[in-house]
Amino acid sequence: MIAVKPTHPRLEAVQRLIQELDQYQSSLYPAESNHFDSIETLELPSVYFVGAFDGDDLVGCGAVKQMPGGYGEIKRMYVAPEARGQGVGKLILRALEDFLVQAGISIARLETGIYQDAAIQLYTKLGYQPIPPFGDYQPDPLSIFMEKRFDA
Repeated sequence: MIAVKPTHPRLEAVQRLIQELDQYQSSLYPAESNHFDSIETLELPSVYFVGAFDGDDLVGCGAVKQMPGGYGEIKRMYVAPEARGQGVGKLILRALEDFLVQAGISIARLETGIYQDAAIQLYTKLGYQPIPPFGDYQPDPLSIFMEKRFDA
């Protein structure tokens, strides 16, 4: 059974998973289209970081950054290949959304890449809608920007 819980980004297993995510993203997109957040950024008080565990094994992660514009930005969502297709991404996303609601934030936004069909399908299925670039993002033909509003 998968358990999603707050996790420290400095854990060795987390760092391995983030490195795997970075390598995956870099294989799909040029550097200018990647928007990696560092481990240091993930440690900030404005960031809520979770891990998805299958027993003691970390199989996924995700974060949400509380942004000055009154929304939360979903970042660093990743599910290890061996755990895909089991609903892990949905569990991570729900945990991040629950955190936002508890914090009184009613908007979640994210940026993902056009080649990540499974992620786009998950976000769409869970109510995310396409929006123009937000925050510091610039228009990028390789990026999709999405938003979900919910009752806080």
